Amino acid sequence: MLNAARWSIKGFRSTFKNEEAFRQELLLLVVLAPLGYWLGNTGVERALLISSLFLVLIVELLNTAVETVVDRIGPEQHKLSGRAKDQGSAAVFVAVALVPVTWILVLLG
Repeated sequence: MLNAARWSIKGFRSTFKNEEAFRQELLLLVVLAPLGYWLGNTGVERALLISSLFLVLIVELLNTAVETVVDRIGPEQHKLSGRAKDQGSAAVFVAVALVPVTWILVLLG
């Protein structure tokens, strides 16, 4: 467990250092999570508002891992490498889009 925690912290730090998008999404979480806690009327509402923000970070971490592996394989252009990066980017887009959808449905529903 201790080694897993160390590797996780190492991955978190590496992503924070090297990925501007991750830093922006983390800032969004830091700003919006307290607001989500305050605006949510029930535990379920608070969980939905805040977990949608964490989901963006999770998907961004996975996307960064895919991009890192693809870049490690080689610098040459390959359609499958491009496809993998594009799909990871699309996953981040869907996760980001989920945030306003969740917040609108919870807060206006």
